[in-house]
Amino acid sequence: MKIPDDAIIPDSKLIQYLLIYKVRNDKSKFLAQAGFTLDNSDKLRSAIQSLTKSGEAIEDGTNEYGIFYRVEGELIGVNGIKLPVVIIWLQRQIDNQFQFVTLKPLKKISS
Repeated sequence: MKIPDDAIIPDSKLIQYLLIYKVRNDKSKFLAQAGFTLDNSDKLRSAIQSLTKSGEAIEDGTNEYGIFYRVEGELIGVNGIKLPVVIIWLQRQIDNQFQFVTLKPLKKISS
């Protein structure tokens, strides 16, 4: 399945969550490796959209808010560095609209 092109990526998720240093579950340092900063949050949005268009969304659970999907792949940074990530989306139960929830580093299980 593909996440639709009109999926919502709230500005607040980018500039108040992913690109701001947090003591717990910080993602800003991870994203900075690929050149993503508060000054170019639009580039992060574009990279998320690009990966989402090319990747397959796999159902990953449900709750009272809707159905969660994950898209795995490489986020291509502004500096060309590729970050392996999992992007989480929610298909909202209230209106069926898809909304970005978060992204996190993809942890590969070694064999």
